[in-house]
Amino acid sequence: MMSDVMKAVRLHEFGGPDLLRYENAPRPAATPGEVLVRVHAVGLNPPDWYLRDGYRSLPPEWQPYPAFPLILGSDMSGVVEAVASDVRGVGVGDEVYAMVRFPEHVMEGSKAYAEYVSVPASQLARKPANIDHVHAAGAPMSLLTAWQFLIELGHDEPNPFQSFTHVPVPLDGKTVLVNGAGGGVGHLAVQLAKWKGARVIAVASGKNRGLMGDLGIDQFIDYTRTSADEVVRDVDLVLDAVGGPDTGRFLRTLKRGGALLPVYPLGFTGHDEAETRGITVSTTQVRSNGAQLAQASRLLDDGTVRIVIDSTFPLAEAARAHERAARGNIQGKIVLTVA
Repeated sequence: MMSDVMKAVRLHEFGGPDLLRYENAPRPAATPGEVLVRVHAVGLNPPDWYLRDGYRSLPPEWQPYPAFPLILGSDMSGVVEAVASDVRGVGVGDEVYAMVRFPEHVMEGSKAYAEYVSVPASQLARKPANIDHVHAAGAPMSLLTAWQFLIELGHDEPNPFQSFTHVPVPLDGKTVLVNGAGGGVGHLAVQLAKWKGARVIAVASGKNRGLMGDLGIDQFIDYTRTSADEVVRDVDLVLDAVGGPDTGRFLRTLKRGGALLPVYPLGFTGHDEAETRGITVSTTQVRSNGAQLAQASRLLDDGTVRIVIDSTFPLAEAARAHERAARGNIQGKIVLTVA
């Protein structure tokens, strides 16, 4: 009989990485519509450290006031332990991966930093057979972000960042610039753009030059030596995986009729300039989507898209993983392994 206790990394107050505690926690159950997964690996994402820190960068009215303790983490890969009676198409022992309850639990934690997590069945997909749990856990949020920005939105939920629905732009034959190309979203965005027939300009630090060459990009710009907005002109689309207030500088790189897609849109003030230049600025909120992960699984299985791992840490050392994230210049994904 399974214990009703598991190990998890919990947060009892907002603050630095040292506040992440590896401790006993109640084991969840698979309620109707859900699957209980024995977690093998957990992928880290910026919302993890934003929530750990209390989303202090947001306006006060947007900041969370959750009930502590909470368990961070949305991305996981593991093996199905139990299935609710109303769930079909997945069974005990299946290897699966998912982005769990995002963004609906973004302000209270999606509970993946743990030995077990319950997941809505609609958010699960079979783990790609040809990659391990570490690489599968590194995929969901970053891959779904790139997919929903560039390939297919996949939902009709209201857009929290703008009044209109984000619509991906056809990429075949287009020139696409990806800023932050070495990071989690960026390294997947360049691969999806190449898959869809685009010419890709990758902007990243110099240490990513070799990786970008391996991924087949057409032009590399080391931002520590050259400012992309000073040398690039007439591209069709910019995906800025860094975003923030500086994303407006990429307006000058785009041709009239082009599109600027900031993954992190807060702080952007260039809407008037974009309108003058005839450029569409559009963003969206990534959402859990098992069907899209199932589509992407085929690309991960056949090597069309691959997940780059920056570093791995045991679940018990989640604080060290967050410290690594805080140092920045991450190449690919940071992943926690669960014994």
